[in-house]
Amino acid sequence: MILDTLRQIVGHVGRARDLDAALKAIVHGVRDALEVAVSSVYLLPRTQVGRPDARLVLMANEGLAAEAVGHVSMGLDEGLVGLVAQRAEPLNLDNAPLHPRYKHIANIGEEAYHAFLGAPILLRGEVLGVLVVQDREPRHFSDDQESFLVTLAAQLASSIIQAEISEAVMVPTGTSSRQLSRAAEPLRGVPGASGVAFGVAVVMYPLADLEGVPDRVCDDPQQELQRLRVAREAVRKDFALLRQSMASRVTEEECALFDAFAMMLDSESLLQGMERRILAGQWAPSALRDTVREYAAVFAGMDDDYLRQRGDDVRDLGSRILEHLQDVEGLELDYPPRTILVGREITVTHLASVPEGRLAGIVSARGSSSSHVALLARALGVPAVMGATDLPVERLDGRELFLDGYRGAVHVEPQGVLREALERLVGEEAQLSAELATLRDEPAITPDGVSVHLYVNVGLLADMAPADNVGAEGIGLYRTEIPFQVRDNFPGEDEQARVYREVLAAYAPRPAVLRTLDVGGDKPLSYFPIIEDNPFLGWRGMRLTLDHPDIFLTQVRAMLTANVGLDNLRILLPMISGVGELDEALELIARARDELREEGLPIGEVPVGVMIEVPSAVYQIDALAKRVDFLSVGTNDLTQYLLAVDRNNARVAPLYDSLHPSVLRALAEIVAGGRRANCPVSVCGELAGDPLGALVLLGFGIGSLSMSAGSLPRIKRVIRSVPLEHASRLAHAALDCERGEDVRQLLRDALRSYGLGSLVRSDADV
Repeated sequence: MILDTLRQIVGHVGRARDLDAALKAIVHGVRDALEVAVSSVYLLPRTQVGRPDARLVLMANEGLAAEAVGHVSMGLDEGLVGLVAQRAEPLNLDNAPLHPRYKHIANIGEEAYHAFLGAPILLRGEVLGVLVVQDREPRHFSDDQESFLVTLAAQLASSIIQAEISEAVMVPTGTSSRQLSRAAEPLRGVPGASGVAFGVAVVMYPLADLEGVPDRVCDDPQQELQRLRVAREAVRKDFALLRQSMASRVTEEECALFDAFAMMLDSESLLQGMERRILAGQWAPSALRDTVREYAAVFAGMDDDYLRQRGDDVRDLGSRILEHLQDVEGLELDYPPRTILVGREITVTHLASVPEGRLAGIVSARGSSSSHVALLARALGVPAVMGATDLPVERLDGRELFLDGYRGAVHVEPQGVLREALERLVGEEAQLSAELATLRDEPAITPDGVSVHLYVNVGLLADMAPADNVGAEGIGLYRTEIPFQVRDNFPGEDEQARVYREVLAAYAPRPAVLRTLDVGGDKPLSYFPIIEDNPFLGWRGMRLTLDHPDIFLTQVRAMLTANVGLDNLRILLPMISGVGELDEALELIARARDELREEGLPIGEVPVGVMIEVPSAVYQIDALAKRVDFLSVGTNDLTQYLLAVDRNNARVAPLYDSLHPSVLRALAEIVAGGRRANCPVSVCGELAGDPLGALVLLGFGIGSLSMSAGSLPRIKRVIRSVPLEHASRLAHAALDCERGEDVRQLLRDALRSYGLGSLVRSDADV
């Protein structure tokens, strides 16, 4: 019963359209569930979370004076509510007025209450507020009641943030100062790709995902009603066919389930709910979404378990209708000149769908700074904000957004002084880009005369032009999995050879490093699904292709064929965890070479390298280095595996740090191993494109760096400004640091001392 009550309250809060409605649902549900006299919610303003001088504001209550809401506040060092927030733990008192921290607040009716129970509202370790219940008579709340309140507070944190953000992004000019101050606060994620940009949001949502449907206004309600009718009829036919196909396999009673769905489809109240919303101006998918939410909530609030489960049937029906609505939409997405893709999870295919020259930025509720889409954003030179977990996706379609890829912030339709400041920032960024563009043909040589080779990471043929425009010396990493990802089946040998030939020819005679297929983890193939509990530790990279030598041999043959007459190919093997895998891969490469020679093709010897991105490879560096022609460090995965941090999990994003001392020490060991075997070491991970990272890599003596095209001018600026001697001292000092933030501060101070502070805006304030 307690679990059902918790579920109902959380459900009501999750469906609230704004913060006030969410908070009212909380206090009403808690007061009824615990049968207490008073239920209250105190919140910290978002801008004050984590600050010692923050003040908790009474935002909702039942049982105290209504006029106290929004006016009563207290510091973390004041009162019992402040004590709960200060300690970040529950407080259960028989007689609150006797406690030394009790603070009487006049004229709100609190003096009549004695029993007190407060629980902190926490999100990722930060106190957002306090949930409080009070009763008249002195008594100790039971363990079950305390557990209920603590559990509820833990579940409500993200829902409260979501409701607050949803309210903020819908605030029109001219409303209350409290709402306007919220609207001025940015949506927060993690930096995915540096840069700043204004643009218009285009929401991407997957098929049959009701909760991902964006709000849109329809111009022709009658057309939307017709679309809805067509979709309903299609679902009706689906149920009839399903019933017919199951008739010979199950009883008539069980087949009646499909009749129940058909009856639900014809429900007048359900149909009228959708039609009413369409006639009020909503397009059919969001009218369907809101109607399904309404009816599912009714069932969820019922006491009978059987009836509660009917809410799942309503949602299933809604998804089926939506799937057919999307089939009959017949409309292509309109991509404005400065499109910002927004979604719960932006994919490679979403990026590929935007016409060339129209993509201005990316905002994704999922993913991290090192997820594949973020890497592509950097390659395309557009800012990206990832892991914006509280993103109110459905409310952003068509809205003007400002993206700050340095700080992982998104402003929705900024106004006034804030807009002026953001426009100034865009201007400064454009000026910096223009200055960096003048370095295109300048060599990457340190002031004390040491040359560094700068290459680019690419994955799409569209990346080639921007990569060439920044003066790259070649391709340090071509991600061959991307052409696989944007297809619906495995490409054949001839098709792969054509793609690779175009890549190699674009840079010949400059070298081009082609990495063999690296799928799995955060790089799935829709036509080759891999379902695993822990995909990052599973069947991916060379593990997969060695188990499918046909795939590997086809790809290597295509690479070698494409290289005929160009001779600039370098092959890179990903996800090697030991010498056994490497030896097997080298044997297959030799086999592909010999087969092609037997077929009459003039196949020469091609340098082969191995990616160092697994901790076991670091500890076998000597054995690996003597078997290959070069080593290339993939700092993204190496960091992930060394720190045991899923790099696509926004909850642990703050723990993912490629400048962590353990990562730097692993890099130093790799460099030392390469020198012992006389095997050159390069870095193709995103650390190479970070001005701070490039500084320490330069200091380690790494002479080849590969990065996104957008990052290359910044890195060239660093190299041309900082002597190798100073970089070497900084790298050794970084190895002595105990925390990643200490390393970062050390390197940031060094860049500023050379006048390069504009290259690292991550801590700048608008």
